[in-house]
Amino acid sequence: MSSDSASFDQYDNPLIVRYASAEMSRLFSPQKKFSTWRRLWIALAEAEQTLGLPITDEQLAEMRSQVDNIDFARAAHHERLLRHDVMAHVHAFGDACPSARGNIHLGATSCFVTDNTDLLLLREGLQMVARRLAAVIVALGDFAAKYKALPCLGYTHLQPAQPTTVGKRASLWTYDLALDLVEIEHRLSQLKARSIKGATGTQASFMELFHGDEAKVRQLEQLVAEKMGFEQVYAVTGQTYSRKIDAQTLDALSGLAQSAHKMTTDLRILSSRKELEEPFEENQIGSSAMPYKRNPMRSERVCSLARFVISMQSSAANTVATQWMERTLDDSANRRLVLPQSFLAIDAILILLQNVSSGLVVYPKVVAKNLNEELPFMASENLLMAATALGGDRQDLHERIRQHSRAAGFAVKQEGTENDLLARLAADEAFAGVDFAPALDASNFIGRAPSQVDEFIAAVVDPIRDRYRDQQPDDAELRV
Repeated sequence: MSSDSASFDQYDNPLIVRYASAEMSRLFSPQKKFSTWRRLWIALAEAEQTLGLPITDEQLAEMRSQVDNIDFARAAHHERLLRHDVMAHVHAFGDACPSARGNIHLGATSCFVTDNTDLLLLREGLQMVARRLAAVIVALGDFAAKYKALPCLGYTHLQPAQPTTVGKRASLWTYDLALDLVEIEHRLSQLKARSIKGATGTQASFMELFHGDEAKVRQLEQLVAEKMGFEQVYAVTGQTYSRKIDAQTLDALSGLAQSAHKMTTDLRILSSRKELEEPFEENQIGSSAMPYKRNPMRSERVCSLARFVISMQSSAANTVATQWMERTLDDSANRRLVLPQSFLAIDAILILLQNVSSGLVVYPKVVAKNLNEELPFMASENLLMAATALGGDRQDLHERIRQHSRAAGFAVKQEGTENDLLARLAADEAFAGVDFAPALDASNFIGRAPSQVDEFIAAVVDPIRDRYRDQQPDDAELRV
């Protein structure tokens, strides 16, 4: 097998090679992970030096010079011998920093680097998600504002209901996503450092290092947290920070996936009715067999990825539920899969949503046609009130409308004719004198929808626009 083909005989994670951004992929890369381990070991050593342990400036400088210079082959060699990933990297770091070897990982347990790194990655991942999500909200808000007054057929139970507007419907999608952003931002605000907690959370090893000086151990904990960029530490932990933090994070990502699934399902339905379309490129092929097809593949992909993210939520919940006493290691392999892949999939979803939201195509004449087919039924209540105001008997008029509606509906469904309810009512003597013109104007049936969109944009979207104005997400290639 040639070296060129050798890379194609192993599984590739589609989230990396097909869906997510390079930015999110780098966040969960081995380089990022193990460089962060080394930064944490340096932070620990710096704080220990500050509090009086015999660690020299030269040793710290040597450690800093090797933060990103990781010999992965050397680390793998150590791991094959030691069967312990953290100790393998302790040894690999020590090989690169011989004068500082004895001070690396001093007083710490494995979760000092693994858990604190995960918290740092969760924080950075949530920040990336928030930026992309805000961009989607702004794009959808602009779309909602543009079409705030375009009447369209509303649905309840997926059956024709009172009219709404294209923009008002888009505001529903946008508001769901805005509520998700609130959850993402809340989870970010609640993240804290694990810092230095020791093997079972009692800090016994650090008490030993500082000869029982509790004040110094508390100082050490705060110093390390601050070096990590956290103002606070979790009040108590076992060996790990509570896995409830992971579950809460995945709850928020799942919520976002739920909103994305709902929105793109709506788009798929509207696409089938030829009212709205996602962007479709000049050379894009919709079907290998049917050249005329314009399948909503971006929306379909969002639904597919969203289903995956939603399923990850239960895995994190079960991990929380099965952490015995101070911790069990059955969380480790699961978290290596669930945490990165949930973020990668959400990242891919948001890239797709940004593309779709920025390029939605509306076909107003089809929207009007579909609405007008049902509008006579919806206008009947207004006609009832108008005829009653002219002196008609309300109950008699109601019965006449019911009979005419049944006849018109039968003709539409059984004979395939146009909806002629208004013509039937106009020919009924009981409705003589009623002005039927307003019944043909769909804008009379959309209530406050345009104003609601304006109010929603001002109250919800614009503050997000302002808050994230200087936090635009990195450009990401859309690979579809």
